[in-house]
Amino acid sequence: MDIQFVAQIDASADVVAFPVRKGGAGALDALLGAAAAQARFDGAAGAVAETAAIDGGVAKRLLLVGIGEGSEQDLERAGAALTARLQTSGVATVHVDFSNAGTVDADDIRAFATGATLRDWRLDTYRTRLADNAKPSLKTIMIAAPGGTPAGWAEAQAVAEGVAFTQTLVAEPPNILYPESFVERCQHLAELGVELEVLDERQMKALGMGALLGVAQGSTRAPRLLAMRWNGGEPGAKPVAFVGKGVTFDTGGISIKPAAGMDMMKWDMGGAGAVAGAMKAIAGRKAKANVVGIVGLVENMPDGNAMRPGDIVTTMSGQTVEVLNTDAEGRLVLCDVVTWTQKVHEPAVIVDLATLTGAMVISLGHEYAGIFANDDGLADQLIAAGEASNNKLWRFPLSAAYDKLIDSPIADMKNVGPREAGSITAAQFIKRYVDEGVKWAHLDIAGMAWHDKDGPVYAKGATGYGVRLLDRFIADNFEG
Repeated sequence: MDIQFVAQIDASADVVAFPVRKGGAGALDALLGAAAAQARFDGAAGAVAETAAIDGGVAKRLLLVGIGEGSEQDLERAGAALTARLQTSGVATVHVDFSNAGTVDADDIRAFATGATLRDWRLDTYRTRLADNAKPSLKTIMIAAPGGTPAGWAEAQAVAEGVAFTQTLVAEPPNILYPESFVERCQHLAELGVELEVLDERQMKALGMGALLGVAQGSTRAPRLLAMRWNGGEPGAKPVAFVGKGVTFDTGGISIKPAAGMDMMKWDMGGAGAVAGAMKAIAGRKAKANVVGIVGLVENMPDGNAMRPGDIVTTMSGQTVEVLNTDAEGRLVLCDVVTWTQKVHEPAVIVDLATLTGAMVISLGHEYAGIFANDDGLADQLIAAGEASNNKLWRFPLSAAYDKLIDSPIADMKNVGPREAGSITAAQFIKRYVDEGVKWAHLDIAGMAWHDKDGPVYAKGATGYGVRLLDRFIADNFEG
């Protein structure tokens, strides 16, 4: 979809949207005021009401779009609501007139356009019988912006493209997206200046990645480690590292999951998807920072060669793990990737993202992701970036008391603790692989990568969670 910024609305426009602040409906003209009253429209963010009018013998479609209190998130939600309303409506072009919205500036207009862009993503690749009235029709949004294209719009577009990339990766079926094809999907990042490095199974075996390879050994799909490096900051400065869990399909392995809902385990690579999308966003807007994104890509399957409950694996760090549950596989992938990241890239900061535990969904539902961190300042920075990007985080504790729950009687640790504190013991497991002096945060995004209902700027399905969070974290803390 194309967003255009024009000096004023074309008088001949036949579809016009009017953003309105909460409580501002009373100041509308008679026609729009009547439409607001009939629909009980009060300007709440994302609310939409519409009516029709005849002007010079031409029928016009007029929409009211609520922008709430006018915050950045309210305006994004309003733009998304407009796209959602008209996406398959038969309308090809809509004009947006802010004359009824009170005082607005370039930031407001950019936020509205960003929301409209984000909500436009959908995946129709495999639909061969889509009815005409279900096909997208909206091609252009013309926004009245007297000051011209708002500052920062190109950067906002780059971030939106990163979000859409993540949504596509997360939504793709597991017979299409698997470790090797995930790597192929990321090759275009090189055109943006991202340096790519890929490790295959032989190389990972030589490095001693017994935990990651243990997860992968039951699948015919070969595992991969993909590193994506963006050098936009000071030469030689230590990078920020984003590490993603990339289990492209998770049956649970020998500890197999119930059949109901297992199809949704295609999005168990949501952490890796978020890292790839964040790297696309960061490179696309030419961020002035050094950032590396590393993802461990495996498929967890239960064949005769699969890892068994009771097996002991040796990680790249040399630590040993007693595997009590093969469905607690994400931490086995992450521990080796975190070790490799530290040895090769020597980052100052590591942030890992993973759809790691069902316990996190029980704790927070689908409103927040959980954050664990070994540094208060880092936690505060990420939480602030989450608030600003509406990719919210809620902090959980780390403690030696929980750490004891994953001690094993025959290995250095076991890969699961008791039923209680499941998300915390998973974080404690990963923490054992973080080198002293390295700032680290773990984001458990199990409840956020996929939603079964529409959200503020996305339709139900893949949300793209994490991309805007990571991008904002870099922009606010690592760019001058």
